[in-house]
Amino acid sequence: MPKVTDELTALDVKRLVHPGGNRNVLRSVGGVPGLHLQLTPKRGRSWVLRAKVGAVRRDIGLGGYPAVTLAQAREKAREAREKISQGIDPVEERKAAKAALAAAQSRGLTFADATDKYLAAKLDAFKNAKHRQQWQNTLATYAKPELGKMLVQDITVQDVLRVLEPIWREKTETASRVRGRIEAVLSWATVAGHRTGDNPARWAGNLKELLPAPSKVAKEVHQPAVQIEDAPRWFAALRARECFGARALEFVALTALRSQEVRGALWEEIDFDNAMWIIPAARMKMKKEHRVPLSAEAVTLLKSLPRLEGNPLVFPAARGGQLSDMTLSAAMKRMHKADIEAGGAGFVDRQNKRPAVPHGLRSTFRDWVAERTTYPGDMAEVALAHRISNSVEASYRRGDMIEKRRKMMGNWAGYLTGKNWACAEVLRLA
Repeated sequence: MPKVTDELTALDVKRLVHPGGNRNVLRSVGGVPGLHLQLTPKRGRSWVLRAKVGAVRRDIGLGGYPAVTLAQAREKAREAREKISQGIDPVEERKAAKAALAAAQSRGLTFADATDKYLAAKLDAFKNAKHRQQWQNTLATYAKPELGKMLVQDITVQDVLRVLEPIWREKTETASRVRGRIEAVLSWATVAGHRTGDNPARWAGNLKELLPAPSKVAKEVHQPAVQIEDAPRWFAALRARECFGARALEFVALTALRSQEVRGALWEEIDFDNAMWIIPAARMKMKKEHRVPLSAEAVTLLKSLPRLEGNPLVFPAARGGQLSDMTLSAAMKRMHKADIEAGGAGFVDRQNKRPAVPHGLRSTFRDWVAERTTYPGDMAEVALAHRISNSVEASYRRGDMIEKRRKMMGNWAGYLTGKNWACAEVLRLA
C-alpha cells in the first residue's frame, strides 16, 4: 500500500518549491494514496498519481497546477483509483479515447466539404455545363445554409426536413431535386467512410412518410406551346427571319425534337440519300439511338444551309461553337413581340397564356397528332423520343415505325407550311 502522508492544504501546496538539481521531484500531498505534485527544475508543476495497475506501476498524469486545484486533483485521483479497483487501466482508457477522437476527427467532414468533393468526382459525368451549374446552385441556395457547417455523420432526417419543408409546396419540383441531390451527397459520404447508417434524405420508407407526394402538392408545369391553329402563322413568320438561330428553330419545329439535339446536330449524322437523321445514343436524353425521318421541307432546309469549313455543326453559332438555348428562346420572344406590334395576339399557350418557348413546339406537334389526325399516340411518342412508360408498350414498340412516321412528319410539315396535308390519317375539319 502507498504510504499515507499528512494532508497538505492549498496554501502548503502553493509554497512547495523545487529543492534544486536537474531532476523532477515528486512531493506527496496526502488525502489520496499516491497523489503527488511534480516539481520541475524550470518551475513547472503538475499532478501525478502513482498507483499499481495489475502488475504494472503507473504514473498517471492528472493535469497541471494551478489550472487543476488541489481539491480537483484529489477528486481525479479518487476516480482513477476507483477505475483501477474495477480492473480498468486509466492510462490505456485515455489512450483509447484519444485514438477514437482522432479517428472521428479524421472521418469528420462537413456537408459543404462533402458537396465539393462529390461534385469534383461527379461533375464530369453530368451531361452538360448547365446541368452541372444547376447542381451547384440548388445545393448552395437551399441545402448549404442549413447543412453546410454540419458534419455529415450528424445529419438527421429532421435536418433534411428543415431544408425541404419551406419550399416543398411552393417550389415542389425544385425541392424534389434538392432532396435527391442531398441524398446523392450523403450516399457518397457513406461509401467514402465519413458517415454510417441510413441515408436521412432517402424518399422511400423515410421522407415519403413525412412529406406529401410531389404529385399531390404541385401539378407539372408544362412549357408554353404555340396553339395548333397559330402554328402555320407562326411558322411563316419564322421563315421570314434570317439567321442560324431561326433556321435551327425551324428544324426543331419540323422534326419535333429537343433544342439540344438540334443545336448539337452534325453533318455526319445526316443521311441525305435516305432522308434520315440518325442521332447517336450519346446525344439523346434517353441514351438510345434515335432515327428521324426527314420531310421534304426538312431536307430542303438542310440543303439551303452553308457548310462552314472545319465546323461539323449543322447550326453553328456566329463564333463557330454550338448555338445556345437562349438564342432559340430569344428568337421566339422577338417573334411574339413583333406579332403583337403588328396588331396580332402574339403566340401564347392556350392554358397559361404565357409566350410560347422552343420546347413547347413538341407539345404543339403532340396536340396536332391527337386533335387533328388519327395517327396513333404511340407513334407520336416514338417521334418525340419519349421514355416508354411500361413493359407492355416497350415490347410493342421494339421497332421505330420509321416509314409510318415519315408519312406523319410529312403531313406535319405540310400543316406548318400551309400545303395540302390531307391524308387517310388526317381529320378533315369543317
